Amino acid sequence: MAKFDKIEVLSKIGSTGMVPVFYSKDAETAKNVVKACYDGGVRAFEFTNRGDFAHEVFAEVVKFAAKECPELALGVGSVVDPATAALYIQLGACFVVGPLFNPEIAKICNRRLVPYTPGCGSVSEVGFAQEVGCDLCKVFPGDVLGPKLVKGLKAPMPWSKLMVTGGVSPDEENLTSWIKAGVYCVGMGSKLFPKDVVAAGDWKAISDKCAEALGYIAKARG
Repeated sequence: MAKFDKIEVLSKIGSTGMVPVFYSKDAETAKNVVKACYDGGVRAFEFTNRGDFAHEVFAEVVKFAAKECPELALGVGSVVDPATAALYIQLGACFVVGPLFNPEIAKICNRRLVPYTPGCGSVSEVGFAQEVGCDLCKVFPGDVLGPKLVKGLKAPMPWSKLMVTGGVSPDEENLTSWIKAGVYCVGMGSKLFPKDVVAAGDWKAISDKCAEALGYIAKARG
């Protein structure tokens, strides 16, 4: 069962404005990355459903986070079908994210009051997702669609809460462009976790990078 309900999860995502996105087949590496992000101020983390036995790694990370990161909402990403959503919700996922919009996933998530953030590439897709209860929609791929889509969409639909993923980097210029366009939050993966840094086990560097990025987001919002 999810540790936090939909309202709490969306509040955590919105208050910090950033959701790190990460996957490792090694549970210990995943745990260290999650803790590093938490120490850097992150309060919502997306574990990517990628590779065989990813759900087994997730199950270990959930148990670890419950003790070591008590205020962290741990969710799952890259979910494209309702069966996978149900599997991760049973393991304790606090939110479900996908690269595409599947209304059948919304039914699974709504039944358990778990936020479903589908990937949307157009104004119409965002509208359809909102109709079935998706409070937060993902603009994906962000580097293809750009901040102008966000700004243009929010003009006629100002109530929209949008997360952008894809092409987001932890530098001030990039983050500011998305925040000023009107996103609710950003999802960030590879650029927050350089392979060499993870391989070296430099967890403090990840904590520092998260804190730096969160600072840029707070500044842009201010």
